[in-house]
Amino acid sequence: MQTVLFHSTIFGPIHSRRLGVSLGINLAPDDGKVCTFDCLYCEAGFNAQGTGTTGLPPRETVARQLESRLSKMKDASQPLDVITFSGNGEPTVHPDFPAIIDDTLRIRDKYYPEAKVSVLSNSTRIDRPEVREALMKVDNNILKLDSALSGTIHLIDRPNVPGFTAEKVIGELEKFGKDCIIQTMFLRGEYDGKKIDNTTREEVDALIAAYGRIRPREVMVYSIDRTTPAEHIEKVSHEELQSIADRITAETGIPIQVA
Repeated sequence: MQTVLFHSTIFGPIHSRRLGVSLGINLAPDDGKVCTFDCLYCEAGFNAQGTGTTGLPPRETVARQLESRLSKMKDASQPLDVITFSGNGEPTVHPDFPAIIDDTLRIRDKYYPEAKVSVLSNSTRIDRPEVREALMKVDNNILKLDSALSGTIHLIDRPNVPGFTAEKVIGELEKFGKDCIIQTMFLRGEYDGKKIDNTTREEVDALIAAYGRIRPREVMVYSIDRTTPAEHIEKVSHEELQSIADRITAETGIPIQVA
């Protein structure tokens, strides 16, 4: 079974195809996964691997390790474009997420004030006022919308949040507007005997309508780049992604980044 990818709270820096030189913050356990989705394509594996034994890193540990790493990087004159909350699950699940964001901004300003702070979130907890307020503080509030059709979301992302629907999440995303970036993973294939394809005309039509409602600052479209825990999942070519992106731009005017 494919298992967790990140075995520390602070990891990298790595080169992100979307964000540049990125230092990662993993607010999930370093030996297990905690997520409100169980995506077929998740590079950290399925939730079935368990939550591990180390638990969520304490706020104080996150701050101490981040400051130590940034201090060493600064002394070594290492470049840094972005500090990115990612890792082995959904970062907003951490009970101290808002306070950790405040700590991160303070430490960033001390060592790399020009670096951006990004959060990669699956959008399942943006209806919570404290999460929304924290996300509004970061430079890149990157929120997932892999489909505008509930059935497809449940096939690809497999949310474990009761009552999670496309309509509900799109309504919450609308509240951010230009204060968010929407990220959509395009893929196709088969899982558990069911066909999966969010590149169809119906799917893209629905996504374009959703993007038009949300009016985000930008839309990031991409496809799988690493091994997926589900077999028989196929990558969508860059040329096809670009064709989808061109159509989104033509119909909405929203800037698109193809990764």
